[in-house]
Amino acid sequence: MSERTGTYDQQWRTELEATLNHEFEAQTTRLTELTADTGDPAEAHTNAALIAATRQSLDQIAGALRRLAAGGYGSCERCGTDIPRERLEILPHARFCVSCQQKQNG
Repeated sequence: MSERTGTYDQQWRTELEATLNHEFEAQTTRLTELTADTGDPAEAHTNAALIAATRQSLDQIAGALRRLAAGGYGSCERCGTDIPRERLEILPHARFCVSCQQKQNG
């Protein structure tokens, strides 16, 4: 077990994993619906943007699930400090603490 066991208890992690899996399934369904060809060229541009956003969301969720499985979830990828639980509850796929995210955004 990692040092964050006390900060991120097992029940919270289990619930988070279930939520992330549910969201992944929902986004996968959405992507399938968006990629169905409606034959309407007017929808093509809008759908392209929605497809890109959905794929990005899927990538973020998959990354969070990988970090959970590997034991690195909740640790900033830049500085290694714990990401506050409150931030993770709002943004479960967060990879950086607030300070490092601000630096990342420049």
